[in-house]
Amino acid sequence: MPEHPYPGRWWHALGDGRIQCDLCPRDCKLHDGQRGACFVRQNIGGEMVLTTYGRSSGFCIDPIEKKPLHHFYPGSSVLSFGTAGCNLACKFCQNWDISKSKDMDRLMDQASPEEIALAARRAGAKSVAFTYNDPVIFAEYAMDTADACHAHGIKTVAVTAGYIHPEARREFYAKIDAANVDLKAFTDDFYFKLTGAHLQPVLDTLRYVHHETDTWLEVTTLLIPGKNDSDEELEAMTRWIAQELGADVPLHFSAFHPDYKMGDIPATPPRTLTRARDIAMRNGLHYVYTGNVHDTDGGTTYCPSCESPLIVRDWYRIEDYRLTPEGRCPHCQMKIAGHFEPFSLSRQFGNRRQPVTLHASR
Repeated sequence: MPEHPYPGRWWHALGDGRIQCDLCPRDCKLHDGQRGACFVRQNIGGEMVLTTYGRSSGFCIDPIEKKPLHHFYPGSSVLSFGTAGCNLACKFCQNWDISKSKDMDRLMDQASPEEIALAARRAGAKSVAFTYNDPVIFAEYAMDTADACHAHGIKTVAVTAGYIHPEARREFYAKIDAANVDLKAFTDDFYFKLTGAHLQPVLDTLRYVHHETDTWLEVTTLLIPGKNDSDEELEAMTRWIAQELGADVPLHFSAFHPDYKMGDIPATPPRTLTRARDIAMRNGLHYVYTGNVHDTDGGTTYCPSCESPLIVRDWYRIEDYRLTPEGRCPHCQMKIAGHFEPFSLSRQFGNRRQPVTLHASR
């Protein structure tokens, strides 16, 4: 693990003492000593450095369903971690204490990529997830960790807003086995006013990941009352997903809870999630889920052909699992999209969340 700031990638010199970050569409132009909007990429002496390499805000073992990923080895456990900072400025951020932090002292856990991979193997985790804040901003650390994980037979997961430039995107997703990408809304007005970003780069990432990589893709939209939950917007978004990504990409609608700079907005009513799910399924999507609410029907995987319940979930716990070992419906033999393996109810990780301490070598 480096003792000094780690050299960052994806930047170029501007010729006037500044450098431009080429990682994401923000294109931050930085004077010596200045940090980007994400706060963790910095110009030091005319070169880009990543200040959070090898430093984490904490490690936990989670159920894979919490990412959320419902079609990537259901019932398995995942070692989750993040760093600090973010390249978006979401006023509704649900992890704002981490993603908006500019306090490097919050990063108490230090670990090299190899130590993370070994910790996941010791814990019996199927995968390691880069999450809590956006892994795009610590891409070098995530990619090195992905290499270490793959060497030990551990899968990798990115939970991200998908706000990244094409060159970095190509290199990043080449290391990622599964991704849940936040599609925060389907209007550029929402993105600009509430996240400080733009919609089109996210749509480009979704198309790229699904069509140009082997990365398993699922999509999440946090529904915020009065902001992105109208029938018109949900119709447009789900039609776009069906047309551009296909019917088999799982879509998760998640409930908003008042937080950060939007504490005056009420929590999302469960009926809004149900309405959104109905719209998405009418537009042809096969796998549509609800999250952050107790909704067994909205958490269940149904066969698109015969409509049999195949994976029944209660929160993050699987109550019934009927897929064949090959991932087929036992009734009509339809192949269910995703990555599956032989499953036992008694061996699933379930609803637990276990903090993990990594003792890194200093």
